[in-house]
Amino acid sequence: MHAGSSHFSSHYHRRGEPQHRRECRFSGRVQGVGFRYIVQNIAMQYDVLGYVRNLPDGRVELVMEGPDQEMDGLLHDVNRKMNEYIKGLDQTVASPTGEFDQFAIRH
Repeated sequence: MHAGSSHFSSHYHRRGEPQHRRECRFSGRVQGVGFRYIVQNIAMQYDVLGYVRNLPDGRVELVMEGPDQEMDGLLHDVNRKMNEYIKGLDQTVASPTGEFDQFAIRH
């Protein structure tokens, strides 16, 4: 997908692709290194909605909904770009809630 496709992400659920929700928590030196901004920029290239935010314990949380292929691609790109900072990733999969209309950084 090209970067311009992000304008259509609010309509992803209409394409009939199976949707899931992933809650990912990255550990390592992931705060204070621009991690959230990089995740947001990468997310704009994929058909996902959700948010990324810092957690009080030093981890970064990424919650997203979309097709598995899109979420896999986003995680692959984040890991490739931020590999030196990431020491661990905990991930849970759930049913989508449909609560998101964009991908954003939360504070």
